[in-house]
Amino acid sequence: MDLGSSHIILRRSEEQRTVTTNNLKRVGFHTWEKLILKASSYTGKTAVEYKSTERNNLEKNGYRIIGNIGDQWSDLMGSPTGNRTFKLPDPMYYIS
Repeated sequence: MDLGSSHIILRRSEEQRTVTTNNLKRVGFHTWEKLILKASSYTGKTAVEYKSTERNNLEKNGYRIIGNIGDQWSDLMGSPTGNRTFKLPDPMYYIS
């Protein structure tokens, strides 16, 4: 799948960049513009704070958030959320 100018924001740390990139490619995602992983500066911050800040940075840099996809509510909360949000089911775990 070609994500073109897509930006991917994940809760994984920078230390997991190589394995994350390999996993994305293995499941069919081959191109994207930017993979944003959680920097150490976000230690102690919630997922909502981290992802909201990164989405806000994208918008400040002229990008529009069309779709926001996540398997946990904390992936979708905060602002900006984008034009549309998609909550995916995750039968393996739930973060409350």
